[in-house]
Amino acid sequence: MQTLRVEGLTKTYGEKTLFEDLNFIINEHDRIGLIGTNGSGKTTLLNALTEVDPADKGALIKPNDYRIGYLMQQPKLDDKKTIMEAIYDGAGPVFKTIRHYEEVLTAYSANPTDEKLQARFDEAERLMTKEDAWNVESEVSTILTQLHIKDMDQKVATLSGGQRKRVGLAQVLIQAPDLLILDEPTNHLDFDSIAWLEEYLASYKGALLVVTHDRYFLDQVATKIMELSFGKLYEYTGNYEAFVSQKAERVEREITAEHKQQQLYKKELAWMRTGAKARTTKQQARINRFNELKDNLNTLQVDADVDINLGQQRLGKKVLEVKDGSLTLGDHKIIQDFNLLIQAGQRIGITGVNGAGKSSFLNALAGDLPLDSGQVIQGETVKMAYYRQQTEDIPDDKRVINYLNEVGQSVVNKDGERISTTSLLEQFLFPRFMHGTLIRKLSGGEKRRLYLLKLLMEQPNVLLLDEPTNDLDIGTLTVLEDYLDKFNGTVITVSHDRYFLDKVADRLLIFEGAAKIDHYRGRFTDYLAQTNEKQSQAQKKKAKTAPTKAPSANQSKVKTKLTYAEQMEYDQLEGQIDKLESKKAQLEAEMGQVPGTDYGRLGELQGQIDQLDEEILSKMDRWDELSQYVD
Repeated sequence: MQTLRVEGLTKTYGEKTLFEDLNFIINEHDRIGLIGTNGSGKTTLLNALTEVDPADKGALIKPNDYRIGYLMQQPKLDDKKTIMEAIYDGAGPVFKTIRHYEEVLTAYSANPTDEKLQARFDEAERLMTKEDAWNVESEVSTILTQLHIKDMDQKVATLSGGQRKRVGLAQVLIQAPDLLILDEPTNHLDFDSIAWLEEYLASYKGALLVVTHDRYFLDQVATKIMELSFGKLYEYTGNYEAFVSQKAERVEREITAEHKQQQLYKKELAWMRTGAKARTTKQQARINRFNELKDNLNTLQVDADVDINLGQQRLGKKVLEVKDGSLTLGDHKIIQDFNLLIQAGQRIGITGVNGAGKSSFLNALAGDLPLDSGQVIQGETVKMAYYRQQTEDIPDDKRVINYLNEVGQSVVNKDGERISTTSLLEQFLFPRFMHGTLIRKLSGGEKRRLYLLKLLMEQPNVLLLDEPTNDLDIGTLTVLEDYLDKFNGTVITVSHDRYFLDKVADRLLIFEGAAKIDHYRGRFTDYLAQTNEKQSQAQKKKAKTAPTKAPSANQSKVKTKLTYAEQMEYDQLEGQIDKLESKKAQLEAEMGQVPGTDYGRLGELQGQIDQLDEEILSKMDRWDELSQYVD
């Protein structure tokens, strides 16, 4: 069984110990979801496991042939290469095998009579077969198509952040490693791509370790949850739903145990105050236990609740209205003669395929992007806050407390009480020692949480949220959902997170592309269920009306073009054949000069010629086979 054993893993970042003395095992078929608050060290732990950034202490014990595939939050891809080239540039063994084959093929084509090169070429072909590398290009194309990447020749430099993430996902999935590590794989994925990924991972043969905020995704793929909290790792059996109840039970047990410790401490403290002295061994042991008890008292750390209790300004009935709006960006129509009335208290979720213009539409509602025609009318009482996908530029040398003080040193909550920025930061899981921390020392998720807090401090009555789940931890998302449930204003959210949409939206705009927008009232999962049912019925109807005659051989799906490796091989074949025939001609000329009585030499030359004939015939057959697929 292929396993990864982790012993004593410790990592410190600056003055903060992210985790200490972690010990766990990842078995061959484990399906693990790793969760924790922003800044707890999840990504740092993944980097340590993959040795991208090794831990300060500890050991990773694994077989020599153990392979790990790692999808980082921001995959590292060469901007100068095409999508397919960038994928083949990956560090996985299968890509190394393909690159080695291409190198050997080039060298062998230049000198086909070199016996050493012939042996290297044979070995390269054997490795290609062993790694099943001949089919890699078609498999990559299939995965990219499922992830809505169609132009394989597009340069990486032209890709959006979401497209880069999907290319990185395809690169790591095709490697089929022993341990597949995915850091926020569902970010920027459409809901149909997420559903495909869930199905793909369900049949994955190796182990899986995934960091994600998508709670439905965790419920579908995880059979074990690891929680990184205050430098310790807690393990729970089951999916996310099981984790919620198990964690509550764990925290309750620990609080009860802490309370018992405090009661025992009070009792032992009273005994010590009577003037206890170590007259006997028994008394000395009790004094030692008291000192140990004192040292371990009040060490329990549990995640605090993020309490968002902020006031807001009154909002009139009319919030936003789009009248006969049209917007086109480049060749993409976003909306066409579109009308929408948004009123106070509404909860609108915007979702759909990537590239359909959801964020652009949100920008138009915010007044950041003018329409080509039509109007966006904003109500007089609207005070809007816009949580964008990209956090506003924050100077790295600015301190956390100063960033919030730009809004004000205090705000008023719903009860009319004034709350200082210091208190707000503590409520938002920024302990007092972090208030003077430089922004550059925060994790990406901590920066997003700070950015959200600053927006809410402005006490808006209309919230625009663009993919808020991409960088916030599950704990913060849960409290944000509760806050939005009590929020008296209007909420408009762009998201692909099914769980989040179910919690915060009761009206949906589904962008299908080319200015086609579907309206739906109800929960997002209900919409998906209805859509899937309609598709299923349509397929059944099509199957009933389809001819029963079995398709002929020429009607079945056939190969239409060369793979990348095949194209490389085809380009070399003519040169290889020419060199083999030239070599044969040299041998025939030499054979004509050998005396007829030198049967040994004649037989040796004839054997070489026969071997060349076989190679030439084989190469010509291969050239003929590939040439029919050349454009």
